[in-house]
Amino acid sequence: MSRIGIFGGTFDPIHVGHLVAAVWVRAELELDRVELVVANEPWQKLDRPRLSPAQDRLAMVKAAAEGIDGVAASSIEIDRGGLTYTVDTLEAFRNDNPDGSLFLILGSDAAGGLDTWHRHEEIAEMAELVVVDRPGAIGQRPSVAHRVVDCPLLDLSSTSVREWADAGRPLDGLVPAAALAYCRDKGLYG
Repeated sequence: MSRIGIFGGTFDPIHVGHLVAAVWVRAELELDRVELVVANEPWQKLDRPRLSPAQDRLAMVKAAAEGIDGVAASSIEIDRGGLTYTVDTLEAFRNDNPDGSLFLILGSDAAGGLDTWHRHEEIAEMAELVVVDRPGAIGQRPSVAHRVVDCPLLDLSSTSVREWADAGRPLDGLVPAAALAYCRDKGLYG
């Protein structure tokens, strides 16, 4: 019986905070693997003025996860196309692993707004919810059963990384080296 962590996000760009959360949750819950699921068209961010192409975000996540035991990039939402809804992703993972256990990894900022998500009432029935605190959102929790995993709190977000890039600041150490090399090669973020 496989134990799979599902950690979805826009990953625009992926940063070390994402990887720390994935690695710590995998170790704490003894998961077989954590899938970093790259959102295709995140419905909550459609009004954002700049969203990197899904294939570029996927390539960055693949590069960042390379060599990290038990952490992998997933293109399941990109392959499906259209708007990205977590409940659809969980259904797909459940279909591929009918006897496995699913763990949905959420930052506390996202967990606090879970009741606004598409078909949110089904999500907790399909996967165990795992909340990781994020600076600025510590203690926000979903109203349904969940587990909290303590991880190092890194005051880092993809938004702040993009802002630093726009200001001409270096991203070394914030974005995994292989993902940063991809960004530079493609001219992303500054």
